[in-house]
Amino acid sequence: MPKILKLNTPGDYLSYIGGESRHPLVGVVDFEKISPIPSSLNDYGVYGLFMHSKVREDLQYGSGTFGHSTGSLICVAPGQIGGREDAGDLIELDGWALLFHPDLLVGTSLEKDIRRFSFFDYSANEAVYLEETEKETLSSLMRSIGKEIALSADSDQNAIIVSYISVMLHICNRAYTRQFHQIRQSSDDILVRLSALLNEYYEEGLQLKDGVPGVQYFAEKLCMTANYFSDLLKKTTGENASNFIRSHIIRMAKNRLVSSGNVSQVAYDMGFEYPQHFSRMFKKHTGMTPSQYLADINR
Repeated sequence: MPKILKLNTPGDYLSYIGGESRHPLVGVVDFEKISPIPSSLNDYGVYGLFMHSKVREDLQYGSGTFGHSTGSLICVAPGQIGGREDAGDLIELDGWALLFHPDLLVGTSLEKDIRRFSFFDYSANEAVYLEETEKETLSSLMRSIGKEIALSADSDQNAIIVSYISVMLHICNRAYTRQFHQIRQSSDDILVRLSALLNEYYEEGLQLKDGVPGVQYFAEKLCMTANYFSDLLKKTTGENASNFIRSHIIRMAKNRLVSSGNVSQVAYDMGFEYPQHFSRMFKKHTGMTPSQYLADINR
């Protein structure tokens, strides 16, 4: 059983690494001022932005690890687990971190808007990659938040902090969107590989043992998380990953239907446990049942 640090508040993390907590809902860390620090595998109850110029190879996030990258921004959200389990040593880190509790956003527009920032959902090996100007701007905003929480609290303080955070997240979102456009240049290769994997799955008869393949299977084969894979296909093809995969399966099923004319056998051959499940999916994608499709072809 790994040793996990529960971060219910930003102060929990600051206390663990020897930092100073100045606000109950917000924490700012300048790693260069407090390193070296003990490592920790964290169970996050807060949002976090971690900026490092270089990331350790053994840094966990979810079920994956984070590779070395320059200017990577790790984004975490409540309910996620990440970091490196304490092994009794101290680690040197550069950069900074911003942590904030969801309660800070209650009653603000950001409370709802933050749900659309999908970069919070991904494994750490799919970080947000920033340009130099973006890194400088984010660092400046982080310092501004640090100065704000050093002041005495008043009725405007939280609103000011939230406005800074909102700007930071929109900058992250711009970088993340640009990241997708850059990946899109090689997306044709990804689509070719996905099609090849689909064909290979059925050629090897894996559906007879494992059933109809899903998003998770192909995402892992392509070394992506399911969410990242789905977003990439959506931005590239206009379809989500599930629909894209099912459309490909339906195309293969049509060929087999024409060849055999036996709906139940084709359903089994495609990996469906029950023919009615196959018929339901077929109708959803084509507007007709397999039997109606065969009758239409025969006419």
